[in-house]
Amino acid sequence: MDELIRKSASEIVALLHADEITVEDTLAALESRIAEVDGDINALPTLCFERAGEHARSHDYGATPLGGIPVAIKDLEDVAGVRTTYGSRLFEHHVPDQSDLLVERIEAQGGIVYAKSNTPEFGSGGNTFNDVFGMTRNPYDRGRSAGGSSGGAAAALASGCAWLAQGSDLGGSLRTPASFCGVTSLRPSPGLIASSPGQQPFEVYAQKGPMARNIADLALLADAMAGFEARAGLTRSHPPGDFRDAAAQPRKPRRIAFSEDLGIADTCAEVASICSAAIARLERENIEVVTAHPDLGMAHRAFDAPRALGYALSYGDDLERIRDLIKPENVWNIELGLRLGNDEILDSMAAQGQIFDNASRFMQDHDLLVCPASITTAYPVEERYPGYADGLEYSEYYRWLAIVYAITMTTLPVITIPCGQTDAGLPVGVQLIGKPHSERELFAYASYLEQVFGWDPLRRI
Repeated sequence: MDELIRKSASEIVALLHADEITVEDTLAALESRIAEVDGDINALPTLCFERAGEHARSHDYGATPLGGIPVAIKDLEDVAGVRTTYGSRLFEHHVPDQSDLLVERIEAQGGIVYAKSNTPEFGSGGNTFNDVFGMTRNPYDRGRSAGGSSGGAAAALASGCAWLAQGSDLGGSLRTPASFCGVTSLRPSPGLIASSPGQQPFEVYAQKGPMARNIADLALLADAMAGFEARAGLTRSHPPGDFRDAAAQPRKPRRIAFSEDLGIADTCAEVASICSAAIARLERENIEVVTAHPDLGMAHRAFDAPRALGYALSYGDDLERIRDLIKPENVWNIELGLRLGNDEILDSMAAQGQIFDNASRFMQDHDLLVCPASITTAYPVEERYPGYADGLEYSEYYRWLAIVYAITMTTLPVITIPCGQTDAGLPVGVQLIGKPHSERELFAYASYLEQVFGWDPLRRI
C-alpha cells in the first residue's frame, strides 16, 4: 500500500492501463492511508468509498485518459449522492441528485470520486476551516494553516491521501494552498475548464482547476478537465493529451520578469529571500531575468466589487434569515455587495479593463511573469486570517491575498510550483504567469523550472 501511495499519478495511471494493478487496489491504498494520517490533518472529511467501488465494478476504464485513478473533489462542487456542504451549516445535510458538469467530465475521463476535500464556508478566505468539519491542518506542521480555499485538496496531496485533486480559485484559492503545502496547481484561462453555469454563466474570475504533486501529474488532470461543454457558459475545445505532451518536453524560457510584490503587496522578508534565491538559480541557467511587473495598482478596486456582488447575488435575499448561521466575514461580504453604488461598480469595471490591457501588453515582451504565490508562509491555523489576533477589521481581512487576486483580475493562466522551503521546513511557492491563453507553453516552461528548483513531492509522504 505504501509503495502505491508514493507513486506519482502518472505512474498509477500507467499501471492501471497495463492491468498491473486494479482500481480496487488504488482505493484500498487510499482508504488505508486516510485512516492512518487524515485524523490529524482533516483534509478529506467526507469519504465515499462505497460509491467509488460501485463505479469501479460497473465501468471499464481501460480506454479512458485517467484509467480509473481516484480523484478528490472540493466540497464546493456537487457530486451526485454524496454529502456536499459548501463548508456551511446552511447545507450541512445537503446531498445533491446531480453532479456538477466538471465532476461529470472527470468521471467520463476515467476519474473515480472517492472523497470531498475540506473548504472554508463558500470558499471564502485563505484558511480552510468551517463550522461543519473544523479546520484542516498543514501536513508540514500541524499547527499551521493549509491555506484556502482548496486547503483540503492541497493537504490531501501533500499527506499522500490523494494522487490528484480538483480545486477552484477566485482570490488565490488554488495558489495559496499549493504554496503552503508544497504542491502544484493550475489556475486556467476562462473557458478552458468548464463547469455548471450557475447564476453567472459568463463570469471570468472564479476558475476551477487541477492540483497535483508535480507538473506531469498536473498536466494529466488538466487534460482530463479541459474541453468543450455545450451546457456551460464559457467553454472551448482542447486537444486530448496536449498538456501532457507539453510537460514531457521541458522548455527553457528566454526572458522572465520577476517581482517580489507586484507593486501592491507587502511580502515578508523570508518569502522574498527564498523566491529571489530561486530566481538566481534560473539566471545561472542563462535565462534573462528582469525585475519588472505590469501596472496593477488598481487591483483592489477591480477585485472588490465583482467579488462582493457575487456574494450579494448568491445570498443577499436570504441574509436576514441566514445571518446567524454563517461566519461573520461572509455577512460582511454580502453586506458590502448589497450597498455598492453605481460609481463604485463603474469604477471597478474600468479598473478591470485597464488591468487586462496592462497585463496582456506586458506579457508580449516576457515568456513568464514570476512572483510569490503568497506573501507569507503557512501561519498558525487558529488565526482566521493573518492579523485576526491583532484585531484587523473585516474590511481588510483578505488584503493579504492581493498578490494572487491581482493576477486573477488579469485572467492570465497561472501554474504554482514549490521553489524552496524555510529553515523550519515550510514550503514556499511561486506563481508562473503566462501570456493570455498560453497554457500549453506554460506547462512546458513549468516542467523546466520544476527540474531547476528540484522540489521533492514525496518528502512528507
